[in-house]
Amino acid sequence: MFTVTILTGSFLLFLVQPMVARMALPRLGGAPNVWNSAMLVYQALLLAGYAYAHAIGRFPIARQVAIHLAVLLLAAFTLPIALADIAPPQPGMEVFWVPWLFLLTVGLPFFAVSAQAPLIQRWYAAHPEAGNPYPLYAASNLGSFAGLLAYPLVLEPLMATPTQSGLWAAGYGLLIFLVVAVALSRATLGGTAVQAEATEEPSGEKTGWRRIALWLALSAAPSGLMLSTTTFLTTDIMAMPLLWVIPLGLYLLSFSIAFSDKQVIAGFIVMIAPIILLVDGAVAMFAAGRAGFVAALASIVLLFVVAVALHARLYATRPSAQNLTRFYLVMSAGGALGGLFAALLAPVLFDWTWEHPLLILAAAALVPLDRWAPLLGRFIGDPRRMRMALYAALFLVFMGASLLYRQELDAGWQGALQLGGFAAIVVLAMVLAARRWSFVAATLAILLALGGLGQLNTTISGDRERSYFGIYSARQNEEGNMLLTHGTTLHGVQRTTEGWELEPTTYYGREAGIGLAMQALPELFGEDARVGIVGLGVGTLACYRQPGQAWTFFEIDPVVHDYSRRGVFTFMDRCAPDSPVVIGDARLEIEQMAPASFDLLAIDAFSSDAIPQHLLTREALGIYFRALSEDGLVLFHISNRFVQLRPVLARLAEEGGYVAAVRHHEPVEGTVDATTASIWVAMARDPEQLAKLTEQGGWEELGDPKGRVWTDDYASILPHLMWGSFL
Repeated sequence: MFTVTILTGSFLLFLVQPMVARMALPRLGGAPNVWNSAMLVYQALLLAGYAYAHAIGRFPIARQVAIHLAVLLLAAFTLPIALADIAPPQPGMEVFWVPWLFLLTVGLPFFAVSAQAPLIQRWYAAHPEAGNPYPLYAASNLGSFAGLLAYPLVLEPLMATPTQSGLWAAGYGLLIFLVVAVALSRATLGGTAVQAEATEEPSGEKTGWRRIALWLALSAAPSGLMLSTTTFLTTDIMAMPLLWVIPLGLYLLSFSIAFSDKQVIAGFIVMIAPIILLVDGAVAMFAAGRAGFVAALASIVLLFVVAVALHARLYATRPSAQNLTRFYLVMSAGGALGGLFAALLAPVLFDWTWEHPLLILAAAALVPLDRWAPLLGRFIGDPRRMRMALYAALFLVFMGASLLYRQELDAGWQGALQLGGFAAIVVLAMVLAARRWSFVAATLAILLALGGLGQLNTTISGDRERSYFGIYSARQNEEGNMLLTHGTTLHGVQRTTEGWELEPTTYYGREAGIGLAMQALPELFGEDARVGIVGLGVGTLACYRQPGQAWTFFEIDPVVHDYSRRGVFTFMDRCAPDSPVVIGDARLEIEQMAPASFDLLAIDAFSSDAIPQHLLTREALGIYFRALSEDGLVLFHISNRFVQLRPVLARLAEEGGYVAAVRHHEPVEGTVDATTASIWVAMARDPEQLAKLTEQGGWEELGDPKGRVWTDDYASILPHLMWGSFL
């Protein structure tokens, strides 16, 4: 019964996290930092819940039960959960506004449920024959893992958010019933407080500041690493939809393994953790900015193994059941500190995902080395000779890794030779595990040599900027063209060849769908066409503007706009210097505009392959067409490596009674016009107007719709994933 109650509470806790994030999509978009901000709020609420559990733990069981049931019932009055109605944020204030929105939306129920795990374990331990309560925490995290997976795989694809919220409220009612049942099972204890201690009580029960500091560090590092892995993956390796679920899921699973009664699996993972940290840390750093499945897998395995190892060390230092709530309070405080660093401080302090290698170094300073440290001591007894040997090995590790980084990756026997060289570097680095300082130094040397120094040079040069919405780098390629990249995603290119500086590039070439539409503007809408562009990028589309036309740009990120204002990219200055740029969420801004404000709207706000679903819903289309003239056109840029969006738009067109066509443009091989493959969809109310655009050729039918129509309450990408692309 105690296990079922804990499982239910944790299941609800991690079901509501993605549910509220999904509710917020129409207002926040899909930037990775939105999820990190949500996680920070959840960690803060978890800390508050654990503090509350610790505070009431000094009371007799009967009073604890009464207080907790009162809190649960009070929170029930805020159900079903609905998104808080607050004013949109000022540009640049999203880092504070997003946590406030989540706090107002789900704060009280989340707080009430978050106290479940420590309270139920404490009540369980109150029985004289209860035994060790800590494995119940493993059950708690299994429930959390199940809730996290259930949302994207079951709830989101099958039901709208109001139904999800109602179902969660019903689950909350079941939880209250289970809490009452658990409380009744302890009624025979009367007014007694906790009596029993863990059956296998660790030695050294004294809880001094050193022990508390260790608990904080062992909790903070995996928590921060979980969030930094999410940002690192979605920015520098693979902007894959639903990728945020995997780091959090593995983080939760690590608790279940580390806090298990049987420590066989945890013991094995602790043993291999230093090797995995070196290998996967090196691969992740080397692969930064290079999209690839191997690099993504290495980052995920690194997180899981390190989290298990650090949480196993945390479990090994646990106190008796009498200090259980204090232990969980400190642990949750550490988790919140890790989240605070990765979600709130890092985007402000760093221009790149520097928090990720820093947290890998923190893990190197904390991961257990007990099984490796004696190795070198067996061969070298003299401390001075050992120190000299460690310095020499450290030098060889750095030089070997630097040499490997400068080489091109080869196949065949040369590739095997490179792989052997990498293995030798790792073996040498593992010898440095004889001492903690040398192991941390070896990790630092590998991270610097295999890409860290290059990233440091970019930071020092000032060629990269970071905002709440992404990490941007402006640089010249081998042809001398200026590029703006967002992690692994190309934002835009401007050619520097004389006479070609204003020629449209990348997804916006003259033969692309948007290029054909822009060139046809005078024929379609006359000389004074009104155009709205959602998503500024480097401003490439501005150079389609013709005299007499009125253009308005919408951009959510001031940092992106700043590249055009500073003259890093000159499309805007030279082609549309007097066109207004509205900073803010385009959907919200367009909704405030007068009806029929535009003749053409271009929706190009997909900053990466993670889809901002709120721009492709029934409600969004209603906003766009309200802002369009009766014969207006809306064009969607849907180029994507992982999601097939044509069926989504086909369903929206069918449901709304619109006509639509698609143009899939592939540049001619061997050309040097800096254009790339693109997919654009044109949609209109008027079939004749669409026919005028498509009669030039190259357009085709959008195809059959698939899946349910996307709305603000329902949108699932699962039916539209291109699974082969993930490899």
